[in-house]
Amino acid sequence: MHATPVSRYKNSRLSVCLSALLAALAPYAASAETPEEKGLAIAIEADKRDYGFGDFEAKMTMLLKNKKGDESLRNIRIRTLEVDGDGDKSLSIFDEPADVKGTAFLTYSHSKEPDDQWLYLPALKRVKRISSKNKSGPFMGSEFAYEDIASQEVDKYTYKYLRDEEIDGRSAFVVEQVPTYEHSGYTRRVAWIDQERYVPLQVVFYDRKDAKLKTLSMSGYKQYLDKYWRAEAMYMENHQTGKTTLLSWADYAFRTGLSDADFRKNTLKRAR
Repeated sequence: MHATPVSRYKNSRLSVCLSALLAALAPYAASAETPEEKGLAIAIEADKRDYGFGDFEAKMTMLLKNKKGDESLRNIRIRTLEVDGDGDKSLSIFDEPADVKGTAFLTYSHSKEPDDQWLYLPALKRVKRISSKNKSGPFMGSEFAYEDIASQEVDKYTYKYLRDEEIDGRSAFVVEQVPTYEHSGYTRRVAWIDQERYVPLQVVFYDRKDAKLKTLSMSGYKQYLDKYWRAEAMYMENHQTGKTTLLSWADYAFRTGLSDADFRKNTLKRAR
């Protein structure tokens, strides 16, 4: 049935009133989002934007420096495979120096279960499983813990948005992240997430006593496949020991055809 001119007028007035009401309520609706909901939404958006890369290979140098300034450098090759419905699989193969050549580290990241990790040490000629209770230990003497090496899945933390803040000339969300993993080495992390790219710019880690432990700074982001952002430099500073680790990434290659067969623990001894 068609509306009469009078009913159209009434409908028009009602529409205007509803529009005015919704506009008036909009600020309240936005403020109704809790800090926890906003923190989770930011994490979900960041995860969504990095989905679909498939796989990649890259080269990485690891520069270790102690409090006295003594340095050691390691050359590593990285392979990563995206896994639908779970965390990524990654393989790190050490090429130099001679004392770590042939060392291989394999991670099966998980969303809700403890990550599976194995380390092959050529000197011992055996594959060592990293205990689920020892993820806070240092990875190959660096300031990165085993739990830092795994992919950072959304379900691994609970979230709380703290504030907006500028860092290194970029606008960022500041979000507190509390590990859901009971054996984590951290009580919490505070992350600065780029508001445009949804990538981490800085993460501050707090130890089990909630004391500031270390800071991770990421820079030199480049975009691949017109979508995926990767940092060229990851600098971890331990505030309690004075030690630092700089990871420098290069030669990214995406969708190279990697498969599950390239990430099997029984092939770690032959990883090349």
